[in-house]
Amino acid sequence: MRSLWMLVAAFMFAGMGVLVKLGAENFSSVELVFYRSLFGVVVTYFVVHYYRYTLLTPHWRVHCWRGLFGLGGMLLFFYCITQLPLATAVSLNYSWPLFLALFSTVILKEHLHWPLVGAIAIGFIGVLLLLRPTLDDEHWVAGLTGLASGFFAAVAYLNVRQLGNLGESEWRVVFYFTLISTLTTGIWLLLTAFSPITSENIMLLLGLGVTATLAQLAMTRAYRTGKTLVVSSLGYSTVLFAGLWGILLWNEDYPLIAWLGMGLIVLGGSLSGIFSLRLLPKSAQK
Repeated sequence: MRSLWMLVAAFMFAGMGVLVKLGAENFSSVELVFYRSLFGVVVTYFVVHYYRYTLLTPHWRVHCWRGLFGLGGMLLFFYCITQLPLATAVSLNYSWPLFLALFSTVILKEHLHWPLVGAIAIGFIGVLLLLRPTLDDEHWVAGLTGLASGFFAAVAYLNVRQLGNLGESEWRVVFYFTLISTLTTGIWLLLTAFSPITSENIMLLLGLGVTATLAQLAMTRAYRTGKTLVVSSLGYSTVLFAGLWGILLWNEDYPLIAWLGMGLIVLGGSLSGIFSLRLLPKSAQK
């Protein structure tokens, strides 16, 4: 039952995507990332302060790399959401486990396992099926942007894995990520412009911050207390929730081959997670 917290996280992540799409009428992608990160850093700081956790770290370089790659992935993902059907954008972003499995073999020099290679191939076939029937010529850039967001997210998760091996706590990792994201996008906006906040659109920003923060907390709880394989698989329910929201709110219509592509991305990502976990020592598995 504890693994079902991932369903809560998936629902909240899909809700965050809905608010990003709605907020795009009033704010740029950079602004949406800024307000989402600002809310996160404030909440995280108060939690850290309340429980008297320390934020001092000797691994600031790794935190910086994690923050920059994570920020790049989030900026690309938010832009992709504003340009494409919601489920398409979420599916492309969820290609990150495929890239992560690929990096583990190529960059980290982990032993090549053919089942893992097959899982990666299944996922990328799904990407091709999803892109081909869903996007016209004008939206291919946005599609590649969504795929790039998965690439950046995979690098960020590599950094998270490295920070975990260095003994850094989840709260410290989240705090520095949101801090770097807030400062970077804040400076960017100071050099350009902020869109006006009104009594109507401020609720979108608050909702964006709340859903993103609750999603992170539910996901953290799921991974801490649930079965890792079950949690990883349930995480892909975000694609289903996003598809349902897209149909309900924007009457988004997906051809059968697009749903097949989404399914293959989910299958490939889930199998990649399963095979990757099986390669870990038993002490590292739940």
